[in-house]
Amino acid sequence: MQSSPSKGKTVAIIQSNYIPWKGYFDIINSVDEFIFLDDAQFTKRDWRNRNKIKTSQGLLWLTIPVITKGLYGQSIDQTEIAEAWTEGHWRSIEMNYLKACHFEQMAAPIKSLYDRVAEEKFLSRANFILIAGICAVLGIDTKISWSRDYPVVGLKTDRLLSICRAAGASHYLSGPSAASYMEIDKFEAAGISISYFDYLGYSEYPQVYGPFEHQVSIIDLIFNTGPAARSYMKSFAR
Repeated sequence: MQSSPSKGKTVAIIQSNYIPWKGYFDIINSVDEFIFLDDAQFTKRDWRNRNKIKTSQGLLWLTIPVITKGLYGQSIDQTEIAEAWTEGHWRSIEMNYLKACHFEQMAAPIKSLYDRVAEEKFLSRANFILIAGICAVLGIDTKISWSRDYPVVGLKTDRLLSICRAAGASHYLSGPSAASYMEIDKFEAAGISISYFDYLGYSEYPQVYGPFEHQVSIIDLIFNTGPAARSYMKSFAR
């Protein structure tokens, strides 16, 4: 749910992820502009190019193959995809969600996103297409942009603050893990308030395979609950 104009502009700044979990989309739906921090360094074995789905054998990682050898320090938006991957990922998704209650209904719009990114060469762009497409499926119309769209100054808190200023933000919404290192006083001095999204208290929903697991891709929620997916997300209940 986006902030009203009378409350100013709310911004979130997070690295792009591959088919993220529902909490990521709740943050997108809670702000006026969501900014990919994709000029940040690419990190291996992280959410940037992989995520989990449920299977009858447990959790399965789906990973976009990327080129990293000899490229230590490259940014997310400079990271290239190494080889064809979409058909293999879709086969895994189809095989494991075919029996989900709403797979038949929701397969076409999700499959079309995989078709669109099949020839994409850069990870950040592929993530953008998938995330924006899933937002459309969920009815989220938040503006999505990149950190490189704005002048960036400094590191860590200073970097985030410079983006917020350039984007005209009056409020910054962060993920909960950032509370341990954010220099709140710098935001307060700039007249920008901060809050942290709470990932606790999500309701369980019917999943094809048990036991229940929250920490899986949003597609799990979409295929299992269909049009009711929004009712299991916090931002739509506000």
